[in-house]
Amino acid sequence: MKNKKEVTAPTVSVGADTGQPLNVTNNSISNHKPKSNSQILETVSMAELYDTVYPSKPPLVDGLLYAGVYLFAGAPKLGKSFLMAQIAYHISRGIPLWDYPARKATVLYLALEDDYRRLQERLYRMFGMEGADNLFFSVSAGSLGNGLDGQLQEFLKQHTETRLVIIDTLQKVREYWHNGITRRSRWRVPSAKRKTYRQRCHA
Repeated sequence: MKNKKEVTAPTVSVGADTGQPLNVTNNSISNHKPKSNSQILETVSMAELYDTVYPSKPPLVDGLLYAGVYLFAGAPKLGKSFLMAQIAYHISRGIPLWDYPARKATVLYLALEDDYRRLQERLYRMFGMEGADNLFFSVSAGSLGNGLDGQLQEFLKQHTETRLVIIDTLQKVREYWHNGITRRSRWRVPSAKRKTYRQRCHA
């Protein structure tokens, strides 16, 4: 009988000591051509425009709130946040707002001047125990150009039925750079106009 020898495969390390060849590729910018020429103006003929079927954008609230960007402004303590909460609640539940039919959709409300306790008290006073599963709140967010864009995009990916985003207030997400320091912009009436206004009031 012949002696059989047990043969085992040598243990090979997967670390840097195995002498595996490196795959070197040249991915320089010069090797990539742009997909389209930005110097060419893309056009569409009137006939093509007429033949194309574009999806409609129905209003969120019939006769009142349509797709787009709105700036709701007013003096302090007039109830702007209460009104925004009411609009958000009615759309999230699909119930009429002042007899105007509302289409049900997911709503994101950035209540950046509140905390969750204060927000809870306000919503309870307004709507009682009738909650909405597709109305989301946040009391903190990044600023424009500094995190907010990515946060909104991620939320929209996770909640594809979102049709309304409320930012309360816009001032909280506006920032600008001055001498290397991030500052929040604040609108002010020029001093000369303020002086003229005071003179007229006391005339």
